[in-house]
Amino acid sequence: MEHERLARPLGAFAFAGVVSFAAVALALQGVRTDLDWRDAPLSLYLLGTHGAWLKAAYFALAASLLGLGAAGYAGLSRGARSGAPALLFAWAGIALAVVAVADSRLPGQDVTLETLVHGIAAQAAFLCVTVAMLLQSWRLRLDAAWRHRYAPALALAALAFIALWTHALWRDAPRGLTQKIVVLLVLVWLGAAAFGFSRRRVA
Repeated sequence: MEHERLARPLGAFAFAGVVSFAAVALALQGVRTDLDWRDAPLSLYLLGTHGAWLKAAYFALAASLLGLGAAGYAGLSRGARSGAPALLFAWAGIALAVVAVADSRLPGQDVTLETLVHGIAAQAAFLCVTVAMLLQSWRLRLDAAWRHRYAPALALAALAFIALWTHALWRDAPRGLTQKIVVLLVLVWLGAAAFGFSRRRVA
C-alpha cells in the first residue's frame, strides 16, 4: 500500500517532465528556421541557437524516465510488479542525459569520439525506452486496476517499437520526420502512463 501511494507524486513528476520536453522540442521546430524539421533530427537542435533550452529539456525528460520507472513499479499490485521495465527506463534516462552532453555530428563532419558516444547513447535511449514500454504495458494485464489499459498501452508501445525500427532501417526516408514520429509516439505513451499513475487512487 505504501508503495502504491508513492506512484502519484512520481507520476506527476514524470508527467511534468514529459510535457516540458514536448513543449520545448515543439517550439524549436518553429524557432529554428535554419533547420528543416523534415530532415533535421532533434540532435541538431541541441547545437547552436537555443540549444541550451533543449539540453535542459533532455535532462528533464531523463529525470522523468527515472520517475516513471519507479512509478510503474510502485503503482502496480505486488503480482504485477517487475524491476525490468524500471531498470530499462533508468538506463534510457541515463543514455538520454549522455545524448544531451555529447555533441552530435554535423552533416559532413568527421566522426569523433564525442559524436560516436552521442550516436550510441541515442540508439540506446530509444531501444531501452521502447522495450521498457512494451514490458510495462505487458505487466498491466496482471493488475485488476490497470487491466483495462493493457491493450491500448501495448498497442501504442508496439507501434512505437515498429516505428523505431522503420526509422533505423529505412535510410531513404526523411531522417528528421521519421525520428520525430518515433519521439511523438514515445512521448504520448510516456505522458499517458505518467498521467495515469499521477491519478491513481489508493484506498
